[in-house]
Amino acid sequence: MSELALLAAAAPTRLDPVKLFLDADIVVQVVMAGLLLASIWVWTIVVSFSLRIGSVRRRCNAWEEDFLAKSSSAGIADLKQNTSNPSARIASAALDELRQTATTRGFDREAARQRLALAMEGQVAEEADSLAARLNFLATVGSVAPFVGLFGTVWGIMNSFFQIGTQQNSSLAVVAPGISEALFATAIGLFAAIPAVIAYNRFSHQVNALEARLQRFADRFHARLSRELERL
Repeated sequence: MSELALLAAAAPTRLDPVKLFLDADIVVQVVMAGLLLASIWVWTIVVSFSLRIGSVRRRCNAWEEDFLAKSSSAGIADLKQNTSNPSARIASAALDELRQTATTRGFDREAARQRLALAMEGQVAEEADSLAARLNFLATVGSVAPFVGLFGTVWGIMNSFFQIGTQQNSSLAVVAPGISEALFATAIGLFAAIPAVIAYNRFSHQVNALEARLQRFADRFHARLSRELERL
């Protein structure tokens, strides 16, 4: 059997990601490791955010059902003790403002209504910002990871051409392994970026939808408090 046939028989029949990583240049290995860590963190955010947004929705639903069942101002004030969900914190901000307004003699009802609206709008924005705080990482990975992987690919290809010059051999057998390792860096970059972009778009939509829902709740509560102001 010829030497070429022996080499062909010994060649792997499919790509081995672990071998590609171990055989890569140290710079390419650092790039791959960084992208893999970013991918792990992306999936951690995906899972944790999915659980969190679902929990927030359920708690808001339960709390708002209790809120709608309250008809008196005293009953509404009792709900202020629960601040475990965004809806409750919005109501708490409004009730704090209403309490301060009620202690002012000769207050302007129209100005009080505006202050109540501002207090709730500010709390709605704060709740939305709190939910979306970790989504910036998804956006960063989605936009940067492909370029980081491309950097690893460029570096690996440069190293392959350097090996051509060193060994004075331009055969495909010399450059193919290095190029494969280099292209693997781009593949990992896409592996990290694609889920990050999809998750960021989906979660941003969910945060916007929840913010709109909280604003509708704030509007309903503002209408109820406006009626309370008429009695003061």
